[in-house]
Amino acid sequence: MSTVIEQPVEARLVAAAPRMPSIPATLRYDRRDPFAVRMTFPAPATLEGVEVCWTFSRELLAAGLEGPEGHGDVRVRPYGYDRTVLEFHAPEGTAIVHVRSGEIRRFLAAADDLVPVGLEHLQLDLDHDLAELMRDAC
Repeated sequence: MSTVIEQPVEARLVAAAPRMPSIPATLRYDRRDPFAVRMTFPAPATLEGVEVCWTFSRELLAAGLEGPEGHGDVRVRPYGYDRTVLEFHAPEGTAIVHVRSGEIRRFLAAADDLVPVGLEHLQLDLDHDLAELMRDAC
């Protein structure tokens, strides 16, 4: 069984530079980091001209389909009938994108098939992670 889900999505860029009407983005979920979702934007869509990856919680993405969520660097909220707004705040500026809510729901359903919501903690190997931290501390 695969441990990673990657789903391309089309994001409509609302506010950021350089201006692009829509950009390909990728949503990624890895069972080894079961609470996180990553959204990657290609180099031409970023200010720095390099690929940019944002990491945020799966819970934030799911909750943002139903109502405004987030108070930090990533904020998510529904918009209209089948759009979801994702806002990415960085010192360089803010990017606001619209993604079809159906695409996000499909992605979250696939992530739920891989690791059901509420059972993420079963994917963690805390003993291994603690051993890695202790090894690095020496």
